[in-house]
Amino acid sequence: MVLVFMLVKHNVSSSTTETDLLAGDVQRLEVQQEELQQTLAQLLNISQSEAEKIAQLRARLTQLEQSLSQKQLSLVQKKDQLAALKNDISKRPLAQKEDLVEDDRGGEENYLMGLKVEGRRVAVLIDSSASMTDEKLLDIIKRKNGSVADKKRGPKWLRTRKTVRWLLARVPKTSQLAVISYNGSVKSLGSTNWFKADKPATLQGLYSELDKIVPEGATNLQKGLQAVSGRGATDLYVITDGLPTVGESRYASLNPFASCSSLLGKSSTISGECRLKLFRQTIKDSKLSGIKVNVILLPIEGDPDAVNEYWGWAALSGGLMISPAVNWP
Repeated sequence: MVLVFMLVKHNVSSSTTETDLLAGDVQRLEVQQEELQQTLAQLLNISQSEAEKIAQLRARLTQLEQSLSQKQLSLVQKKDQLAALKNDISKRPLAQKEDLVEDDRGGEENYLMGLKVEGRRVAVLIDSSASMTDEKLLDIIKRKNGSVADKKRGPKWLRTRKTVRWLLARVPKTSQLAVISYNGSVKSLGSTNWFKADKPATLQGLYSELDKIVPEGATNLQKGLQAVSGRGATDLYVITDGLPTVGESRYASLNPFASCSSLLGKSSTISGECRLKLFRQTIKDSKLSGIKVNVILLPIEGDPDAVNEYWGWAALSGGLMISPAVNWP
């Protein structure tokens, strides 16, 4: 026997609940599918863009690697060339500078760029006034009232002596040499007006005389230039720190110096304006036409016009004005 059970639902066509639910699910799935397709399309675009960037970066990296390789190769070649050049230089004999006088300073070390000692008759003019002891006015006054030994130990005077040695060691052996110091008066170093510094012993004698000079007194540049012009020098090297402070007595009668009574020693000070007038009158009266003037200007406090004036004087003669660094020479 077979027993059959049948379940029958009546009024099926009139029930829409489940159909609506299924239609809603289908609609949501279609929206999600569209969104996913859009997201997928965006990701594909981004992926393609990133792939292009990666390709560009790889190409750039390849170029950089090639450039680096070329530079490394060039560096190796240059190192080889430098090694060969050093080897060649080490095998070359040292040049013998026959036209330079040797002293304990040795060769051309501490060379000052642009300044070369040359000329048929070389005159070295050394300012040995009181201001050549220090840079600051207060220190200059202290040393001015101190002992002779204290004046000679002044840092700027020690530097002046080194500068003179630097110059004398570079005077050509074929040149004639004259060394003159000036303050309120003039002193010539050496046994004659002109001599050849072709022997170390000659220089040692000059150094000994230089060591005996005491920096003191006023700065009378005119007397120093008169001593030079009377010897027929061709090249002049002046070592000083500023404009002159005294001049000839006849200057008192000249109109430009009407207010500068201190020029004749009637005052312990002199204005910058009077020093400037005195310098220009001194150069005008010096009679140094045709002489190339080189100036080594050491520092001093309170003389701002000195640089321009000495530079103009040297330039007009075809020479140089040098204001060296503190560690020279």
